[in-house]
Amino acid sequence: MASRRLEERRAQFARYKEDVKREGKPFYPYAMFHDTVMSLVVVSVIVALACVWHFTADGTKAGLLGPEYAEKADPGTTSFVPRPDWYFYFLFYLLRIFKWPNSVVIGTVGIPTLCLILLLALPFIDLRRERRLLRRPVAIVAAVLVALSMGVLTYKGATARESLPSEVLAEAKTWPQKQGFENNPKAVAGSKIFAVSGCTTCHTYLGVGSSNLGAPDLTAEGAKNKGVAFQIAHLKCPSCVNKGSPMPVFASLGEANLERLAAFLEASKGPK
Repeated sequence: MASRRLEERRAQFARYKEDVKREGKPFYPYAMFHDTVMSLVVVSVIVALACVWHFTADGTKAGLLGPEYAEKADPGTTSFVPRPDWYFYFLFYLLRIFKWPNSVVIGTVGIPTLCLILLLALPFIDLRRERRLLRRPVAIVAAVLVALSMGVLTYKGATARESLPSEVLAEAKTWPQKQGFENNPKAVAGSKIFAVSGCTTCHTYLGVGSSNLGAPDLTAEGAKNKGVAFQIAHLKCPSCVNKGSPMPVFASLGEANLERLAAFLEASKGPK
């Protein structure tokens, strides 16, 4: 059986060589040379545009291709809602689907890696010479499904609604009364910082926010009696306190804001 397939492959290759001699040119070196030249042209254009942009722009002063940057990055910002570039929207929404701790690896590593392996293996799996679309129903259906899936996920990722700081802040005004710390000014101030610092991107508090990457609900965080010192240390370096924690560092908020935020967390004993 194996020898028969080998003979068929050799016969197909012989026919290919005859077709090339009679009708066209082989891929190597002709097509490969054209691809190489075109790749060099594309890279050269990109490098030239980068040089023009770099040498004509000066900080926030626009050059021929725009300024180097619009504003300096502020690591202590409390109003920025992070979003990926548009071509990562399909992965962004995939992560929102597999958001539980035990399944997040499926969306971040499993599915993209499996698709990449299938793409690399495709030339070795499909060895037929047939290239007419109407005679390749399986390949056409698979390509359409992949394109449709990526299109839907990209659209869902682009239109996914995030909790804006202003909306969370409006909810935060009711938290002190619900939790019973309205007479604690430091905790009240901390609730505002919690609302505008993006904490509800991963945590939930009194039903506000979303639970991502296994981040716990913080409604009754203060009932655990961890202490203000622990909360501050955890906010400064989460992975130092809890090994492997994916929580970002909030040391850039400053010592005063960290104390307010810690006071808020310790005052959150659960609704009255």
